[in-house]
Amino acid sequence: MIEKSNYTSKIHFDVSFSEPQAHYAAVKMSIKEIQSDFIDVKMPVWSPGSYLVREYSKQVERFSVEDQVGYEKISKNTWRIFTKNKSSIVINYHIYGFETSVRTNFINDEHAFIVPTATFLHIDGNIDSPVTVTIRPAENWSSISTGLEQIDTHTFYAPDFDILYDSPFEVGNQDIWTIQASNVEHEFAMVGGGTYDKERLSADVKKIVEEETRIWGSNPNKRYVFITHNYQSGGGGLEHLNSTVLGASRTAYSNEGSYKTYLSLIAHEYFHLWNVKRLRPKALGPFNYDQENYTTGLWIMEGFTSYYDNLIIKRCGFFSELEYLNLLANDFTTVLNRPGHHIQSAAEASFDAWIKYYRQDENSPNSSISYYNKGAMLTVLLDLKIIVASKGTKKLDHVLKEAYNHFYLDQNRGFEEDEFQRLVEEFTGISVSDIFKAAHENGELDYNAYFNLVGYEIIDINAESKTLGIGISHQKNDGIQTVTAVERGSGAWDGGLNVRDELIAINGIRLDLKDKEYDYFMQHSNEGDILDILIARDGIIKELKIEIRAANKKLFRIQPLKEQSEEQKQLAEFWLS
Repeated sequence: MIEKSNYTSKIHFDVSFSEPQAHYAAVKMSIKEIQSDFIDVKMPVWSPGSYLVREYSKQVERFSVEDQVGYEKISKNTWRIFTKNKSSIVINYHIYGFETSVRTNFINDEHAFIVPTATFLHIDGNIDSPVTVTIRPAENWSSISTGLEQIDTHTFYAPDFDILYDSPFEVGNQDIWTIQASNVEHEFAMVGGGTYDKERLSADVKKIVEEETRIWGSNPNKRYVFITHNYQSGGGGLEHLNSTVLGASRTAYSNEGSYKTYLSLIAHEYFHLWNVKRLRPKALGPFNYDQENYTTGLWIMEGFTSYYDNLIIKRCGFFSELEYLNLLANDFTTVLNRPGHHIQSAAEASFDAWIKYYRQDENSPNSSISYYNKGAMLTVLLDLKIIVASKGTKKLDHVLKEAYNHFYLDQNRGFEEDEFQRLVEEFTGISVSDIFKAAHENGELDYNAYFNLVGYEIIDINAESKTLGIGISHQKNDGIQTVTAVERGSGAWDGGLNVRDELIAINGIRLDLKDKEYDYFMQHSNEGDILDILIARDGIIKELKIEIRAANKKLFRIQPLKEQSEEQKQLAEFWLS
């Protein structure tokens, strides 16, 4: 705990929980030294790292200002307070939180997860103001976990609202322990129980922290918090400057594969300490909390991180080479099986994350890709190109450290994408325009032109097999079989089958509930055959003629070439070490 007298602020929040069982928190905002006739207080509409306008103000209710101070709501997330002659005011409001995710408030009788962007108001134009927060746990709650500095019992300090908004709180009876790694105290806050082994998890995470700190050259924190919410079934994570919030299944730690997946999630979110939170595109800080903050560079920030998360787990000895290469190949399988890879580039996916990535629908696979997977595909090519050009003396690790030093430590600013490309080229002495150009186009590179350089190849092990189908997904509910997805370019796509169509019969044969007839026609038809499919669409019976076509679903594998030169073996060892 630090000396409270050294950390003063004009804005203070008091958060209490009188109705946690009903999912409410009460918030009191005290503001001093006001010097204007009115102030506007605002709530963010989104959270950094999660690129979707979430309209957090929709969960605000019972808003009031003490001492009969007048106010009016002037926009969806803005309240104008008519302060007039008052130099200080107190605002009261309640927040409802009952959404399970790493980016939304969740409050019940057992604990509260407080997302600051969804909880705290700021004065318009005063994001730079210091702020203090007092958390008053509900009865029978004993602990508070947050990356903020503690200045008094249950009271925390942020030098500005950017720091506050990036510092979530876990309040309850979480299982807490700490470790030292890279001269930084790391707190584990486990919520919801679980089959984790503290000693094993501590030792494994320490390896991850130390490997990532080695890559970047220094660790920016004095203290860091891992908040993990353990559910019956859970996943996902969100990075912060001083902490991360993770979702996991509480029994996953007992399964070796699931446990490694959790470690990979930790590696991913911790890597963001540098890549995104500090080394970042200009659009990603300082933030505009009122609207979308657009960038084409998420393929770099999330793609690089998605490439490194499993690679770091490999370096730490948790994945074998085969396990790692299979996970890397899965990025190629995922992207190249989506018809959307012909439609959307990695840069477009980045820019449109606000309207597409977090708003998936039945047509998303046909029209879009993930900048995570496609970014990882481009990142491995960049890494291989640097390794080969430098004859095994440099890799992407060294480029990232140079970029971090240049843009963050030396200049403390974000970068433009072309600036980042120039830095890569100046540092390595090679052109990487092929990869950066590919990020802005929806075509595909010759991936083996890169993998072969280090004696590896990527192959589609399904290339010689032929699976026939009409190109739909469907599900059964109460005896009704309904189309849930139609693949672009398939027989169903061209023949006019729609999502939500009810499948009734094929070639005059009524479909049964066990898919026997459906499977029979898929397995015993020939490519080019035309099926007469009877459907019901919005209650109207229709008959469609749908062509059977080859599905051509790809399954990629990355493997050593049958013949490798000694130079290729050395380069590959450098890549995978």
